[in-house]
Amino acid sequence: MGCGILLTYPQIAAYSGIHGLFVYALCGAIPLVIFAVLGPIIRKKTPHGFVMTEWVRQRYGIGASWLVSCATILTVYLFMVSELTSIQAVIESLTNLKGWPALIVEACVTGIYTSLGGFQTSFFTDNLQAPAVLALLIIVIAAMGAEIKIDKSLVGPSGLLKGNLLGWKLIYILFVAIMTNDCFMAGFWLRTFASKTNRDLYIACTIAGFLFFIICAGVGIPGMLAVWAKLIDPASPTFEEDSQVAFFLVLKELPKWVHGFTLVFACLLSSCTIDSFQSALASTVSNDFFRNRVRKIWVRAFTLATLAPSIVVALQAPNVLNIYLICDVLSSAIIPVLFLGLSKYFWFVTGLEIFMSLIGGIIGVFVFGTIFWHSAAGGGAQLIMSNGIYGDDWSAFGTFVVAPLASVVGAMLSILARGIWLACSTKRLWAVFDEPTAPTTAWGRFWFGHDDILVKHHTIPWYERYNMPAWCKTVDYWIFIQDYELAEKPHEGSDESDSVVTTSEKESSVKNEAIIIS
Repeated sequence: MGCGILLTYPQIAAYSGIHGLFVYALCGAIPLVIFAVLGPIIRKKTPHGFVMTEWVRQRYGIGASWLVSCATILTVYLFMVSELTSIQAVIESLTNLKGWPALIVEACVTGIYTSLGGFQTSFFTDNLQAPAVLALLIIVIAAMGAEIKIDKSLVGPSGLLKGNLLGWKLIYILFVAIMTNDCFMAGFWLRTFASKTNRDLYIACTIAGFLFFIICAGVGIPGMLAVWAKLIDPASPTFEEDSQVAFFLVLKELPKWVHGFTLVFACLLSSCTIDSFQSALASTVSNDFFRNRVRKIWVRAFTLATLAPSIVVALQAPNVLNIYLICDVLSSAIIPVLFLGLSKYFWFVTGLEIFMSLIGGIIGVFVFGTIFWHSAAGGGAQLIMSNGIYGDDWSAFGTFVVAPLASVVGAMLSILARGIWLACSTKRLWAVFDEPTAPTTAWGRFWFGHDDILVKHHTIPWYERYNMPAWCKTVDYWIFIQDYELAEKPHEGSDESDSVVTTSEKESSVKNEAIIIS
């Protein structure tokens, strides 16, 4: 939780009242509990891993792993941008100063200590977040209760305490958006794999979800207070911009010491969040693309190199919530098909389907936007959710219905095309549903994985029945020279138990090495 929650939750409360606020807080808390459900399953399938992309690489092959890694990097990067945008808005709202100098200083300081301290530093600062948020919430709410004067005649007519259509729509929109997007948050997976036992994971996720709901619901209440205190006007043409800083408009009515306290704690929250994003970026790049075989200096250099583009984009970003929504559209087009691989009944879903699900989701949203807004420009705008989710229309709701459905359709068309091609080449109608073994060729290992579901079968897959051209040897070299084996062969002179110990030690060393590098 960074200071971005001080902008988004009050804004949704100002628009949709208590209904929308509780929906947003609940939809943000439930996905944290889902990690307690999916985490043990993925850890069991990939005991040597420490992020979700390890399982994707194993199950779907290197191609899908790189796709998910790129989506993860984009998501984490945009969230880092949104956090920098948030701290800029905080400073400009509470003071008469420009926010960009503080933005630059914070980005540089967090980048330096994260590159030097690594993942352990991020773990340490994460422990400061919850106490900081609770302290901020208690003191600010107490001050608001004593100082803010609301016009009671506006409470009823405002409709903020009643149910509304936007609140009902947000139940689906935010649940799909946040649940799928959290799967791309590498920091969550690092902590999931780092938990000692599944029981610890269950307890931690449950407590985190409960606290998240309480804190975010409390943070959003000033959005309604701002409307009732006439600090923002829902009929004003600048209501969208004003509602985003509703929390700080209310704070301006409080004593100066509250302003200073809020600034300090907002910077603390933002720094704790940004260093987690920087650590997740470095860990994802080092592990997924270089298999943790690059020198630490280059990983640290990459962490610092992300600062400049983050600062530039953050200075231009108009709305924090819109940044989140771009990531949400992307994730809702990938995750539904991706998690089919957790079931043994979908062994025929391959890495090719993951690519096609993304393409299908993007095309589906573009076509929907084009039809809805009667122009191709409207379709493009819908892809980046430029109209937000607060409008009276159904464009946002339709986007998050179309994206997962179109992704499934794209995957089905991919399976159909493969089925037709295989039926023609093998003279067997249902060849696409053959239960394959682990791939051994460059082409096979790029598009197909070697999960336990696949490895135990003995049927020779279609991609091993043909001689690969010479250039594939080169591809096999530069792609798979980085790869590792899931199980070690026993050394000469050692028994089976020795080999098991060796494998366990290797898995532990890989995990520790990745944490140190990040």
